[in-house]
Amino acid sequence: MRSRFIKEEIAYTGEQLRSLFAFDTFGIVGDSIVAFIGPCDVSLKEMVDLEDLKAGRKIFSARMLHFIVEHFDIDLEKAILRQYLLVNIIKDQLNEKMAKESVRRQGTDLVDADAKLTISSATASPVSTLAHVGINILSAESDKSKGLADYDVDPAPFASEILERYTKEVEKISQTRCRVRWVE
Repeated sequence: MRSRFIKEEIAYTGEQLRSLFAFDTFGIVGDSIVAFIGPCDVSLKEMVDLEDLKAGRKIFSARMLHFIVEHFDIDLEKAILRQYLLVNIIKDQLNEKMAKESVRRQGTDLVDADAKLTISSATASPVSTLAHVGINILSAESDKSKGLADYDVDPAPFASEILERYTKEVEKISQTRCRVRWVE
């Protein structure tokens, strides 16, 4: 499992949620998680969540911290469980930084009271499974949202902490799987 924080700004359009994005763009081979900062504006064509698509929801944020995960298996249920794992890691890290439990997970989203902090989706390709989690950096006045700036969290070091925690958790899962015996 490889991880990397990408320093250059990248606008997330949904097109990045595709197989081999990390390899094609950054030369990262194999299972990976990458993070970058940039705006978010997902066109209807690029939406993978059909519920959002049918509702005509606009997926937009002026500035987000994005995570894209790719694992080379094609089990969508496992991808969704990994998505939940990543969202929980982010929630835990935020709450630890604030020294209180105000951020909570609601499905695959993070909320604080009635303000939404994240967007998230998981999908599968013919060769891999993928997940995207975007965390607002700035809150939007037009909707009920919060961002990392509301918690005085610097996105770059925060991203590095999340990358490290996710990578370690995935490695622990793999090690645990390899050290248990089968039962009759």
